[in-house]
Amino acid sequence: MKKVLIPTKLNAVAADLLAQSGAYTVVQDESRPLPELAADHADTYALIVRSEKVTAAVIDALPALKIIVRAGSGYNTIDTRHARKKGIDVMNTPGANANAVAEEVIGMILADARHMLKADPSVRSGRWEKKSYMGRELAGKTVGIVGLGNIGRTLARRLAGFDCRLLGYDPVIAAERAADLHVKLSDLPALFAESDYVTLHLPENDETRGLVNANLLARMRDGATIVNCARAGIVDEQALREARQQKGLRFLNDVYPQDEAGDKTVADIADLMLPHLGASTYEANVNAARRAAEQLIDLDQKGVTSYVVNRDIPEGLDEAYCALAYTLARLCRALAGPRASLKLMETSIYGTLAPYADWLLVSMVAGIWEDFERTRDCQAARTFLADMGIEYINREVDPNKAYEASITVDLTSAVDARNLQRVSVRGTVTEGALMIARINQFDRLYFEPAGHSVLFLYEDRPGVIGAIGIELAAAGLNIADIRNAYDPDSNHSLAIMKVSQPVGPEMVEHIARKIDAIDAHALQL
Repeated sequence: MKKVLIPTKLNAVAADLLAQSGAYTVVQDESRPLPELAADHADTYALIVRSEKVTAAVIDALPALKIIVRAGSGYNTIDTRHARKKGIDVMNTPGANANAVAEEVIGMILADARHMLKADPSVRSGRWEKKSYMGRELAGKTVGIVGLGNIGRTLARRLAGFDCRLLGYDPVIAAERAADLHVKLSDLPALFAESDYVTLHLPENDETRGLVNANLLARMRDGATIVNCARAGIVDEQALREARQQKGLRFLNDVYPQDEAGDKTVADIADLMLPHLGASTYEANVNAARRAAEQLIDLDQKGVTSYVVNRDIPEGLDEAYCALAYTLARLCRALAGPRASLKLMETSIYGTLAPYADWLLVSMVAGIWEDFERTRDCQAARTFLADMGIEYINREVDPNKAYEASITVDLTSAVDARNLQRVSVRGTVTEGALMIARINQFDRLYFEPAGHSVLFLYEDRPGVIGAIGIELAAAGLNIADIRNAYDPDSNHSLAIMKVSQPVGPEMVEHIARKIDAIDAHALQL
């Protein structure tokens, strides 16, 4: 019998399922700290936790430990790297709390719009201030959903019965998938400008931190409402503080930098504050507990690794090719456009890399969507693409092409309702360095995708490269490397230049106008 330690207040369904399987003995004790329990249960095979910190010291105290399951989505409280060094798989249960958070958002909106929190104590005290609590209806309003992952999609379905107009922003989801949810895809400026309510459902990372800034807030309608049940760092608090004074914005908040007692920095700007109650429902607790047990059993009995978040690269695969797959997909995504609605992803895996196509897909999906963990498995990557409405095809390769250990990534996106755009990139690894061999019809580029670069597509004619160089020099930018390819069929040329510093969108647009570019991009690879 394998011992499973549950050092937390988790619904009994987890212990019951594990016991019923006949393969486990369960110890559940929420009364003592995890380090103490670890010392008394050194023979623990699997650990199921909620928010408990699983440190390197805890892991070292459990020499028989093979699996850690986080009954929830986030796993930043677990030292996943140390677990990997010890040969321990770490899993999470994403989506188990999606309905709970979606319902919380609607509850917060209704409570604020109908003044429920203020009206209740007023009536209890004997007052009758009906005229003071004139409310607003949700029907007919525009709700902007920023992030259409599990929670955002669930929220869209729940809002369907309120007769709302739904706008959505997500850099990956296909337009058809959004349409199935009755969501119209939008860019962020338009979403913030048109919405009566903006609700946030994004992870916090380098791209999303401070996303809700002065620029977006300035576009909002007077009296509009922001709901944050995602992560605190997504909102620029000072910018919101200033915009709130100017536009009368309302702010409903359930997330903070730390889940702990004490003063909160948003207390002066939040109209409603909750103590991170998003996943705090009986049903969400049951779902997370059930899934934690089921995933543990499936991993042991069926080898299902879809929810393992700290997997190793398989023996025989050079890590550089995982980096190549990630970079190719990221470049492809940048060239397609960060707001393009993706429809199809196609790959060709050549030579000795062919047996590792599934592993490389994980890195490619992570290149398209930064928050997809590169330590997930192929099934998780395929599920993600399906959820986003993106078809995936790994093509059978032609061995006669002799692209030894090379990868091609193609992304097809919707330009508009009638037109599609396809971007194709091929690369390899040469002497340990990543190398882009082809972008669309431009072959033999041999460009190293590292650092800051700019790319310009233009009608071929003399003097264009010099004109680009003059503008970059005027801005104080040095050119470290340049690749310039010509396509005789279209009479187009492609210039890629590696530069010393980041190039802002204004500079790219300025140069594009100077040379009458067909397409232009700043790249950070």
